[in-house]
Amino acid sequence: MPLEIVSGTGLAGDDEGGAAAELARATELLDEVKRRARGATLRLYRPRRTLAFGQRDTRLPGFDAARSAALEHGFEPVVRRAGGRAAAYHAGTLIVDHIEPAREAMVGHRHRFEVFGDLYAGVLRTLGVDARVGEIPGEYCPGEFSVHGVPAGADLPGQGGGPGSTTAGGRLKLVGTAQRVVAGAWLFSSVFVVADAAPVRAVLTDVYRALALPFDPATAGAADDLVPGVTVDAVETALVAMYRDQGALT
Repeated sequence: MPLEIVSGTGLAGDDEGGAAAELARATELLDEVKRRARGATLRLYRPRRTLAFGQRDTRLPGFDAARSAALEHGFEPVVRRAGGRAAAYHAGTLIVDHIEPAREAMVGHRHRFEVFGDLYAGVLRTLGVDARVGEIPGEYCPGEFSVHGVPAGADLPGQGGGPGSTTAGGRLKLVGTAQRVVAGAWLFSSVFVVADAAPVRAVLTDVYRALALPFDPATAGAADDLVPGVTVDAVETALVAMYRDQGALT
């Protein structure tokens, strides 16, 4: 089904709405698609500094401390309906919300993770990133179909490791994916971490410590850590080109 591209929050007064408004817009679009008030939609935007907690995080004893840690780093804490554990976004990331109508939205739920993982890894490879699909040990918001990048000449697990190596073998999580399904539609949301990984790594370190969840800070990186000079603009252009090549755009 052809996709309409939209950008930003699309909300009146969104300058005052902050990260919560940006997140809420995805839910609004999902409802519009569900009601057939709009067709299939691809939303692309660069978020404000956001610490997006999962629903399960809010039930942990350390949630209040984690929320405070996010604020101390200048990341607005929000709770998202789709996704697992805490993830951090900022202007060096690209959020991709792909929303489609579907009569039986749960059908193909797992397959969508596989398909989008492969597609998005392919997008990064067009920019020179050695991107692969699969969870890496110690990653934040772990997922079986996360996209990670492999440094040139990295010692991967089972191939030996140099001083300071981790079980991740130098691999960096670059794309996290999440999905929300409602009657009549689905939302597949992805976060590409493209540039300026240091603030993301720092806030996640303190947030995961407060939540008492496992996290290896060495796994948090950005595409430009592996291929210097890669920009959010370049990733967005490559992503749109992939959708166009697939014949998916209006």
